Amino acid sequence: MFDSIIQYFQEADTYQILDVMGTIIGLVYIYQEYKASIWLWLTGIIMPAVYTVVYYEAGLYADFGMQIYYILAAVYGYLYWQFGKRHKTQEEVKISRFPRHKLLPSFIVFFALWGLSYFILITFTNSTVPVLDSFGNSLSFLGLWALAKKYIEQWWIWIVADVELAALYVYKGIPFTAGLYALYAVIALAGYYKWKKMMMEEYERT
Repeated sequence: MFDSIIQYFQEADTYQILDVMGTIIGLVYIYQEYKASIWLWLTGIIMPAVYTVVYYEAGLYADFGMQIYYILAAVYGYLYWQFGKRHKTQEEVKISRFPRHKLLPSFIVFFALWGLSYFILITFTNSTVPVLDSFGNSLSFLGLWALAKKYIEQWWIWIVADVELAALYVYKGIPFTAGLYALYAVIALAGYYKWKKMMMEEYERT
């Protein structure tokens, strides 16, 4: 087994090595998200910096472009979690439910992003998976925004996105990242119940 691992790294391209590095960083990220740790946003800056190379070399251009958004969203998420306090109580932002009045606009934004990403991929790139690549990343766009807002339903968004992206990455030959996203889907389910418990505890204290 260890000989096979050593041989893999000896024969691996740079992007395959970065695939492994990104996977390790991703495990740290998902643990921090599970714990609702503000430090997840720092990890959320490092991880997309690594994956820009991985996704570009794999021909996943929507994923590649999304890394810029991930970095910007990580900066926003950190500032929102750190300074987005309630004006009267000065408490930290609490975990909450996805507001019903934002559901329809969110669906509209998702389908608009999916359509736009698909158009860009088929028009300006040689992507072989434009539908799946644009779908997963458009859903991730919404999921990261919901995470920044601390909406508990962000976990359900990630479950769908992670399962779809894991299958896509297997197809595109980046197995470590595929395994990471499959694990994300499992942890996302546990994360939902963890956040639900934390949310109940927060509101019991108020």
